[in-house]
Order: sequence, then structure tokens, then C-alpha cells
Amino acid sequence: MSSQTSASQKARPHIELHVDLTVAPEKEQELLTTFDRRFRPAASRQPGYIDAKLLKLRSPIAGSAPDGANYRFVLVFETEELRQKWIATSIHNELWPTVAQNLVHENYTILLYDAP
Repeated sequence: MSSQTSASQKARPHIELHVDLTVAPEKEQELLTTFDRRFRPAASRQPGYIDAKLLKLRSPIAGSAPDGANYRFVLVFETEELRQKWIATSIHNELWPTVAQNLVHENYTILLYDAP
């Protein structure tokens, strides 16, 4: 399934993992390239995959943004069990460090949501 997911596919129950990241400014392009060319294509081949994206923070509208975070990583799977299977794969274990090497630190907020 491609990252061009239809509205009907997103409407079914699923889980969403949201991770707030602090990306080093000089490594932004490397992060985006790695994510688009390697990480998302590998994730998209996994059972239960729906979507994966990186969102760059523009500005907080109400309240405050997570301290230092300038990107949000969003991963959508049909179930948490299928997401857990993906993160246990050797390809995930190979690719996540290529994403994480672009971060200022690995102290990030990770939130798991149910989308009924």
C-alpha cells in the first residue's frame, strides 16, 4: 500500500504512533531523504501498514510544543500487534538507527493512539 492512502482506508479502526523528535538543523535533509527512500518504503511492505510520515513543526497555535521538538513522526498500522511485529524485524532494526542518527538526542515523547 502506498503512502497515498485513501480516506476510506484511514477511516477503519487503527493505531497511530506519534513520536516528537528534535532533529539537528544540519541533518534535516539527510533525515528526510532516509525516511522517504529507505524507511517508509520498507515499512510500507509490512502487514498491517497504513501510513508513515514526518511532520515539520511550523508553530504552536495553543499551548506549547514539546520542548525542543521540531518534527513529529507518525506511523499508522491496522493494529498494535502488527506494528510490534514490524519493529521486531531485522530491517527495522537496521533502518531506525539511520533515522535516529539525525536527532539531537533520543529523549523523545512517544504516544500511542487508538483510532476507533
